Amino acid sequence: MVSFLIEQFVGYGATSESAALFARGVLIVFVLVLSLAAKRIAQRILLSAVAHLISHTETGWDDALLKAHFFTRLAHLVPALVIYLLSPLLFEGFDRLISLATNGAMIYMIAAGIFAVDAFLNGAADIYESYEISKEIPSKVFVQVLKIIVIFVGLIFIVSIVLGKTPLYLFSGLGAITAILMLIFKDAILGFVAGIQLTANRMVSVGDWIEMPKYGADGDVIEVALTTVKVRNWDKTITTIPTYALISESFKNWRGMSEAGGRRIKRALFFDLNSIRFCTEEMLGRFRHIQFITDYIEKKSKEIPEYNLVHRVNNASLVNGRRVTNIGTFRAYTLAYLRNHPKIHQDMTLLVRQLAPTEHGLPIEFYIFSKDIVWANYEAIQADIFDHLIAAVPEFDLKLYQNPSGSDILSLGQPLNALRKD
Repeated sequence: MVSFLIEQFVGYGATSESAALFARGVLIVFVLVLSLAAKRIAQRILLSAVAHLISHTETGWDDALLKAHFFTRLAHLVPALVIYLLSPLLFEGFDRLISLATNGAMIYMIAAGIFAVDAFLNGAADIYESYEISKEIPSKVFVQVLKIIVIFVGLIFIVSIVLGKTPLYLFSGLGAITAILMLIFKDAILGFVAGIQLTANRMVSVGDWIEMPKYGADGDVIEVALTTVKVRNWDKTITTIPTYALISESFKNWRGMSEAGGRRIKRALFFDLNSIRFCTEEMLGRFRHIQFITDYIEKKSKEIPEYNLVHRVNNASLVNGRRVTNIGTFRAYTLAYLRNHPKIHQDMTLLVRQLAPTEHGLPIEFYIFSKDIVWANYEAIQADIFDHLIAAVPEFDLKLYQNPSGSDILSLGQPLNALRKD
């Protein structure tokens, strides 16, 4: 082809040197125009046909690849392929020009291939995330590692083309720069190892609620990547945690609560010790009208006198024998109330216990689980329960403890002022 063009230009009176130069220019322009035409055909006709075909298929993987621009990036291989195949034919006899064109086309095809693989991995990740298993085993860590490997291998091939060496020659020299590579990719390596451990041990998944006070994280995991884990906190801020920190440091994962279907309520009421006493017959008569403990009062009213009679207890003093107390009756009431509450999980721990007295009074702790684990609903259930229990305390002739307030101190001063006036 080149010799033919040179002969034609010489025939028109051009010198051999100028004819050769002009022929090269014409062929270069011809190859570029042909490659651009091939790219336009690939993008306009072939991609339109592929998109039309994909829209009529029932599978979702091809739609994901189309959305990730995999086919668009694959079309960039066409013009480089045209240049690579036609250069030896068009530039026959010009070895330097052939080498330059083919090497440039190869480099372009490798770069286009890297971007195409990147798009393919993005599409594959989107397909994987449509399955439920992606919530337990995130794919982003592995996808990012594969991208790094593809880019690294692609760069090796590009450098080998530029230097005129085989890729094996460059790969054989990697041992000498392993330490440098480990230093450069330290975070990536640590993140990859941590990601494998997190995934294998199911320590963290997208959607988990985790707490990590050191990093100010308290919310849902929205992304598990190669080097970072992103957490959307309850105040809608985003906290970024190094992936390897989840392996080397401690954190709390609330996934168990979600899987169990119950959320713990652990709270105590503190009672004034001066309000705790034995129940009188008048008190027991009032307590019989409380539906949840009617049977309890009837049972104790028969059981305790029989016990005291058998053991010849002297009833002149209430401390002799067994007696019903108002605090014990209140515990029985709260236990029955919670066992009949429709929003309390009856198959999980349900405990009303008395703790050791403190300077703030006698604590009665409630250890229960709500059926609803949604935060707002959980708080509403907890508030409703303790609203009721606090309001019920005076019915048992009990008083809750609270530190003296300003009005309490002022009320103490009024009798003193009255005595002074007298």
